[in-house]
Amino acid sequence: MSLRGQRIVVIGGTAGIGLAVAEAAAQEGAQVVVASRRQEIVAAALERLPQGAEGRVLDVTDEDAVRAFFGRIGGFDHLVFTAGESLLLESVAESDLGRARRFLDARLWGAYTAVKYGAPSIRKGGSVVLTTGTVARRPMPGTTVAASLCGAMESLTRALALELAPLRVNVVEPGMVRTELWRDLPEETRDGMFASAAQSLPVGRVGEPEDVAEAYLYLMRGAYSTGSVVVVDGGTVLV
Repeated sequence: MSLRGQRIVVIGGTAGIGLAVAEAAAQEGAQVVVASRRQEIVAAALERLPQGAEGRVLDVTDEDAVRAFFGRIGGFDHLVFTAGESLLLESVAESDLGRARRFLDARLWGAYTAVKYGAPSIRKGGSVVLTTGTVARRPMPGTTVAASLCGAMESLTRALALELAPLRVNVVEPGMVRTELWRDLPEETRDGMFASAAQSLPVGRVGEPEDVAEAYLYLMRGAYSTGSVVVVDGGTVLV
């Protein structure tokens, strides 16, 4: 099944995995609409995407803005949600509960809100593809908030697949991927983390956004997949 001629909305599609999804879909002939919170990031993404791509500014934590966004763009075929700020890594004892709530507001409730207002505009045969992470299966110290989020996203996906049927709802579970999500770590710490992960993973390297984008395209094409969790992790859950 080709994505040619289909319209795909990628919330968080201006950087990292989301931008890689938008680029890959556009290369197949899809019309893509990318959305992110800051205008300058949207503009930079449109410079990389083919002519005809659309870009919108959207704060996924603002329910009225999300409702208005889907009211303006009209019908489309697939909704992809990859939005979120940099990863929150801190111990329970040192956690800032306000920051933790904001993290979940963008990643969990942002996805929930996008599906709530976007699903009615998805055409027959379309789908929703959400994003989680392997920390739900392989938590580490300092990942309580992230692990909670990822577990919630898997459960949300399965519930939505039943509630919104026959609309298909799936989720991609990336492992460690070299994206902007790690930008808050000092460069030396980040590079050391990537090097250590590369040595431990069966594939011998950390992931790139393009590696993971293929899973989103597969789930958009795969008319018999719903409620599925597709893991793209280089073998993280094995070691």
